[in-house]
Amino acid sequence: MFRKMPSTDPGKMIVRFELPSAIWADTVCLVGDFNNWDETSHPMSRDRIDGTWYIVLDLERGKEYQFRYLVNGSEWHNDWKADKYVPNPFGGANSVVSTMPAPSDAPSGEDES
Repeated sequence: MFRKMPSTDPGKMIVRFELPSAIWADTVCLVGDFNNWDETSHPMSRDRIDGTWYIVLDLERGKEYQFRYLVNGSEWHNDWKADKYVPNPFGGANSVVSTMPAPSDAPSGEDES
């Protein structure tokens, strides 16, 4: 799962990606189009208190990012609470996180005065 938070940079959004502690692993990496699907550039850390795997990224707003979790260098996992899923070229699906503005954040286009 992931949590979205405002960034100090208005053009960015902070996203904390998490995998539950039930995922038994020695290593977990976040892999996606934000890192050109590099399988090692974004290793996740394990929370010492609850065992959750996590990583925090500052992503550009107004985009949709495809991603998956790579466990132990060989097992691909989706985020089952992603914003949506899209087919990938390997017969599966990629998770998607959207940094589009929420409907309440979008300009209305009309001045009501």
